[in-house]
Amino acid sequence: MTISLAAIAGLILAACGSSSSSTGSGSNGAVKVPAITVSSFTRTFSVMTELKALTAKGKGNVAAILPDTVTSARYTEFDAPYLTEALTAAGLSPTQFSVQNAQGSDATELTDAQEAITKGASVLIMDPLDSTVGAQIESYAKAHGVPVVDYDRLTLGGSRKYYVSFNNVQVGKLIGQGFVNCAAAWNVAKPNVLVMKGDPTDNNATLFAQGYLGVLQPKFSAGTYKLVGTPPGTWDPPTALTEFQQQFTAHKNINSVLVPNDENAAPIIHYLQTLKIKPQTFPVTGQDATLVGLQNILAGYQCGTAYKPIYLEAQAAAALAVFLRAGVKPPAGLVNGSTLDSQTHTQVPSVLMTPEWVTPSNMNDTVIKDQFVPAQQLCVGSYKAACTANGISV
Repeated sequence: MTISLAAIAGLILAACGSSSSSTGSGSNGAVKVPAITVSSFTRTFSVMTELKALTAKGKGNVAAILPDTVTSARYTEFDAPYLTEALTAAGLSPTQFSVQNAQGSDATELTDAQEAITKGASVLIMDPLDSTVGAQIESYAKAHGVPVVDYDRLTLGGSRKYYVSFNNVQVGKLIGQGFVNCAAAWNVAKPNVLVMKGDPTDNNATLFAQGYLGVLQPKFSAGTYKLVGTPPGTWDPPTALTEFQQQFTAHKNINSVLVPNDENAAPIIHYLQTLKIKPQTFPVTGQDATLVGLQNILAGYQCGTAYKPIYLEAQAAAALAVFLRAGVKPPAGLVNGSTLDSQTHTQVPSVLMTPEWVTPSNMNDTVIKDQFVPAQQLCVGSYKAACTANGISV
């Protein structure tokens, strides 16, 4: 009896089994894909341990490159240690990953990426200073077969595989609605609003503005609010202060300002205090739940802040890196959305987390509970009484 080669091949496959793309494969064979979703991540980082089998199958190193230490203190205080904790929990040794900061330099960020790839990085997690350097890095990485995860900021015109961030339009909506609620609570009958923006080169700033302008525009159109001005935008606090002072000098009727982050809001609030503006009379908004932002909220000079639990974002980015490093497609429950790259007109597969609006009433159950800001740092001096009044104990 003659058996064809095709039949023999079929018998071999039947005996050995065939691994589907859903399980993925690494250097040592098939591996089961953990059923991780965006809801899996917690403050304990425990779910990251479920990735250890994938980590064992992967090749090369993971390099995370953060942008600066000026636009937000988060990168050194939270992102770097959280990324380190997440990658370690997933089973990567200290020699298998690195976390660097470009210190505000495009040239440094590009060099860091190139050197990481030279040293064996098989995946990059990259938060671009701007889309220009981001696209350069991603072009270089693609040419060397290294996939990139855009972290927090999307690189417009880039070629990344995935994007991890919070739902930034929703962040903007929280800021906008927080402003509306604050103006009512502080009895600002006719808000004459200065609407500020982040750096126009940052796609996140565009998405934030889309969110808060979507909330405020009906107010402007109805005439219940008056839009006084919209400066060009920046993430540099001294520049933000200059923009505000120029507008405030030119338009004395300004009685409120929407600011898209705490760091830019802080010098504006200090300036208002030098003018003897009283608490809970001049609404100012923020984002990032920084120590100074939270203290300004407790003092009645800032309405609230959009809080983004960074430990969630860091774990999501680390998880994607582990999947990419192992050559395995991430589960659909993890990649829960898409984000438009407006330059390439493509939808980027995304992991999008949910932000929260923090005011004195929920501060204890959010940033304090998450240990994002320690109560002993927050509740000092003149802020002690406000902490006590809002259930925050040291």
